[in-house]
Amino acid sequence: MSEPTMPFWRIEIRNVSKTFSHAGQQLLVLDTVSLQVRDREFVSVIGPSGCGKSTLLNIIAGLEEPSSGEVWLDGSPAPERLGRVAYMHQRDLLLPWRTVLDNVVLGLELAGVPRAQARERARGWLVRFGLEGFADVYPAALSGGMRQRAAFLRTLLTERPVLLLDEPFGALDALTRAEMQEWLLALWGDVGRTVLFVTHDVEEAILLADRVLVMSQRPGRILREYSVPLPRPRTYQHVTDPAFVALKAELLATLRAERVKGQVNVPAVRS
Repeated sequence: MSEPTMPFWRIEIRNVSKTFSHAGQQLLVLDTVSLQVRDREFVSVIGPSGCGKSTLLNIIAGLEEPSSGEVWLDGSPAPERLGRVAYMHQRDLLLPWRTVLDNVVLGLELAGVPRAQARERARGWLVRFGLEGFADVYPAALSGGMRQRAAFLRTLLTERPVLLLDEPFGALDALTRAEMQEWLLALWGDVGRTVLFVTHDVEEAILLADRVLVMSQRPGRILREYSVPLPRPRTYQHVTDPAFVALKAELLATLRAERVKGQVNVPAVRS
């Protein structure tokens, strides 16, 4: 009888803490955060503003270093992480002087792929991303949803197995946001990447994810983990499913309780 296969963790955060200097003191932003994300799993992270969600993504991406603790990628310690994951911020960060096509190939060019080869590779994706006919258009002429699609394509074309998404739909109107959520669900089902997704939107967190992690007020800790009991593939119609509604109510109750607690807590500062 063969031994059971151990889970393949694409991301492991082991007791990570982070402090920043602020007004001559040390401000504790993350406090012994631990989490794991399996290969091809979609995990959402929600929590109050300022709890360190974006800082956590910056640490995973290698843009910042933890004050203590470790980051592991693909089952091994990862002290050098820059370039190993794909990272999309809330703002699309498209370069206004480059066309859509030249924006989406930027990551490939920086990785050393010849420009002609990078452009050819990207063209095949433009139709799938709803950008057919816009290859030579500049970002100023695009709608918010189209700009986010272009930014996401640029992120995806880095061909990293891990995607870090920091509120990529936060600046969009409600209708466009819903459309982008369904679009991302369909795309993720096809490309099979591992996703760690930060959001303030409880419905978005549930709709997209296999698991939802709830963070505390600053200093950020993982308060609760919820498995999402919804089948895949999903569409926006799932937001009326009784299991969806029940989980949303539970998540909101957890967040409200944490907000009340935060109103009486003193910010964590280390001298």
